[in-house]
Amino acid sequence: MSDLETPLRPKRKTAIVDFLVQFRWIVVIFVVLPISFTIYFLTYLGDVRSEMKSYKRRQKEHDENVQKVVKRLKERNPSKDGLVCTARKPWIAVGMRNVDYKRARHFEVDLSAFRNVLEIDRERMIAKVEPLVNMGQITRVTVPLNLALAVVAEFDDLTVGGLINGYGIEGSSHIYGLFSDTVVAYEIVLADGRVVRATKDNEYSDLFYAIPWSQGTLGFLVSAEIKLIPIKEYMRLTYKPVVGNLQEIAQAYSDSFAPRDGDQDNPEKVPDFVETMIYTPTEAVCMTGRYASKDEAKKKGNVINEVGWWFKPWFYQHAQKALKKGEFVEYIPTREYYHRHTRSIYWEGKLILPFADQWWFRFFLGWMMPPKISLLKATQGEAIRNYYHDMHVIQDMLVPLYKVGNALEWVHHEMEVYPIWLCPHRMYKSPIKTMIYTEPGFEHHRRQGDTHYSQMYTDVGVYYAPGPVLRGEVFDGSEAVRRMESWLIENHGFQPQYAVSELDEKNFWRMFDAGHYEYCRRKYGAVGTFMSVYYKSKKGRKTEKEVQEAEQAILETPSAEVDEPVDY
Repeated sequence: MSDLETPLRPKRKTAIVDFLVQFRWIVVIFVVLPISFTIYFLTYLGDVRSEMKSYKRRQKEHDENVQKVVKRLKERNPSKDGLVCTARKPWIAVGMRNVDYKRARHFEVDLSAFRNVLEIDRERMIAKVEPLVNMGQITRVTVPLNLALAVVAEFDDLTVGGLINGYGIEGSSHIYGLFSDTVVAYEIVLADGRVVRATKDNEYSDLFYAIPWSQGTLGFLVSAEIKLIPIKEYMRLTYKPVVGNLQEIAQAYSDSFAPRDGDQDNPEKVPDFVETMIYTPTEAVCMTGRYASKDEAKKKGNVINEVGWWFKPWFYQHAQKALKKGEFVEYIPTREYYHRHTRSIYWEGKLILPFADQWWFRFFLGWMMPPKISLLKATQGEAIRNYYHDMHVIQDMLVPLYKVGNALEWVHHEMEVYPIWLCPHRMYKSPIKTMIYTEPGFEHHRRQGDTHYSQMYTDVGVYYAPGPVLRGEVFDGSEAVRRMESWLIENHGFQPQYAVSELDEKNFWRMFDAGHYEYCRRKYGAVGTFMSVYYKSKKGRKTEKEVQEAEQAILETPSAEVDEPVDY
């Protein structure tokens, strides 16, 4: 697609909900922010108390809590109690998808105690953590040791369980893959109460490959062992402005981390961190980072930017200065760099609180930022929730690197959302065909960023109000998402399941591969116990009867006794 002309759209009539959205900042400032700050503080105190316990004590408590889950599952009567789900409230999830699947459940299991870092093993370079440990908590423990998870998602609130069972990416994913690719072992409580440890080379290797993207529909994740890497105190970040059309921006982005000579595994040519932010159809800033020692950062002439202070400009706005200032370099404390988008929620904070980026707000009230996404969801009401579905876009498009330019043109033409976030990630060629998988034969094309064992993908993050909505024009958000999903299917792309999906069941399994997932669902007794991932992702309300009938149909099909899917 090369035609970037904005389509003409008729004006939209203003409704009451527009005013509710416009003045929602009142509720956010006087209700959401104070409660959010209180929750953050209390959570921090709880984390500190947990960190004061010995690892042995934490492991003992963990084992006791696992047995409570086992006991609870064994109390379930399948004929009376219906499907199993966690007792976590629907609005608590960080993702923007309406978790209406909670309506189709009857038997709850409480996992709220699983929020502890169980062990930091410096010899094995492994962090063993429970699923409700979030990114802020883990970096607070590891960074002072000059260690970090190989992939640290940007938001403080994102949890290990959500990033494994759902979708996790960060600026180091072009080296290490998605968050789930850095996990070396899962501890899972299966439907029958068995507790198993799944790795890529033990008897539960099939389960190991099925867990990512499964949304907790194969069993309860109760701990994970995740790869650690050595780090340094600072990130040396280079901001490079790019001016040109969207195809030229896509190429500059690719060149920032993918050597054209194919030497993708050479640390001298590949930076530690990568992201690009596109501000207009002709302007972007490419950022590349490399770990740097404290001694290097504090050399005379170097600029240190502590972006984590509450009064600092929002990171995306600070990076935008490169468009006028030109290329520049600065040093950011590593932990502050990891969470650079937390305070402004990328750029969504500008819509939630239109003046929150102003110096006076940052100085006097910025210490309460960000509002908890869960509280924003809890206080929005049905009308505002529907408004955001229709007039807002929060989607990630996972596309092969060589198709990024086409994806950007598509987004501009169909949604006209800016800024856009670009972040690359390796998709490994797995011995088993999982729910998401590389393009067949990619290794023979030798495209930029690819290796013989992995294909380079990119997350095209589309988060904001579309241009037509900002201009007061008609915009059909549901139809735009349907067209986006069709484009992804046609281009071997994927849609993270945290987002609102318009896919029916047939097209859902056109986008994702069901073979190995369904095999493991049957083998480990998840069918009839846990809701399938499609129904968990499906938009709209779902009754328990509807889902149970669908699950029963799966059990009764002749294919219920299937052989293990063939490796690919």
